[in-house]
Amino acid sequence: MPTRFFLIFGAFLVSVLMWVDRACISAAKEDMATDLGFSDQQMGWVMSAFALGYALFQVPSGKLADRFGPRRVMTVVCLVWSAFTALTGVVRGLAPMIGLRFFFGMGEAGGYPTLARAFTSWLPMNERGITNSISFSGGRLGAALAMPGVVWLIHTLGGWQQTFWFFGALGIGFAVMWFLLFRDLPENHFAVSEAEAKHIVHSRSPKRDNENGNVRSAEMPIRFTQMLQSPNMLMLMVQYVAHNFTFFFTVTWFFPYLKGEYSLTSEQTGLYAAAPLLCGVVGNWLAGFTVDRLYSQGRWTLSRRLPAAIGFALAAIGMSLCVNMTTPAAAVICMCVAIFGSDMILSPSWSTCMDIGGNSAGAVSGAMNMVGNLGAFATSLSFPYLLAYFDAHQPFFYIAAALNVAAIFMWFRIRPDRSMHEELNLSAAS
Repeated sequence: MPTRFFLIFGAFLVSVLMWVDRACISAAKEDMATDLGFSDQQMGWVMSAFALGYALFQVPSGKLADRFGPRRVMTVVCLVWSAFTALTGVVRGLAPMIGLRFFFGMGEAGGYPTLARAFTSWLPMNERGITNSISFSGGRLGAALAMPGVVWLIHTLGGWQQTFWFFGALGIGFAVMWFLLFRDLPENHFAVSEAEAKHIVHSRSPKRDNENGNVRSAEMPIRFTQMLQSPNMLMLMVQYVAHNFTFFFTVTWFFPYLKGEYSLTSEQTGLYAAAPLLCGVVGNWLAGFTVDRLYSQGRWTLSRRLPAAIGFALAAIGMSLCVNMTTPAAAVICMCVAIFGSDMILSPSWSTCMDIGGNSAGAVSGAMNMVGNLGAFATSLSFPYLLAYFDAHQPFFYIAAALNVAAIFMWFRIRPDRSMHEELNLSAAS
């Protein structure tokens, strides 16, 4: 078995861990709010603090991964977010909890940009689609497991605090394993054969770069201000806002929404809330397969555009239908359609960041994720505040559907076959 497959498995586990850690607050929301005396609006600020910290530190984390390598950076960020996960079970009071969840988001911000940088060095071009899908499907699986799993752990371990301590300890253990087993380049890994290293080196960059496929060492790092001059980058950011506005609802307010709207028990709600996330796993895999299949057929641009456009269309349909549902089963089916579609966005989005970013893939993917997660920040706050203002859930779902429709048009203008250096005429001389 090629050694790079173990990297893919490791990325899957990282993703599971990140999403379990961030989704468990949704399942624990009622216990936390009751114990700490927080209102729904206050819990909205607690949840959105994570999204804000996560968004703001995407680019710095990506740049660190580009500069110091994913081995050291992933180890550090995993230790940081795991420590703040454990501390969530210690802190009391609204302001300290908001601050702690902000720093937790800051720690997790480095996760996916660091993986993107690792994939750029470790994976052939025609394996990136399915690898991104496997990685992100781990997150969806982790979030799905967190919904019923956290409810069970709260009862088993004796409280929501102990649940956060448990997940913090898991993360620290994973950080140690990553540092011991991973290397920044496949050429330097103790378990990679000479044949596999040669194959990766000769196929990990687009043909436009050079004849032998090496990652271009002459590329100058791309500054964030330069990224903002790239039409490709701006459209990637906008479409990712739409994705996050839709998806983050499932790991923040969907659990309490189902439980309150349909008078369910926590155990029933956990099982219902897991279903859309499991559909997201399927959407992830379908998109990843499509991305790699179309790329291998020589249809590079279509391989990114088609899965993304279909995904946003399904997300818009699912979120629109949610407004008329009167039973929990019907509401979950609509959300399953929405999240299946929303998760089809991930593979083409992150593959495109690697396409256009080159040696700056960590920073470029971090920039997209940074702006995109402002959508997650907006979701955490807009749902409780819109509900309080309109006394209805419908406005939130209509806004989500409209954002997904707008994102479809973005993808018909995104050019994955144009690197950012080509687009902005950057060179080593600059």
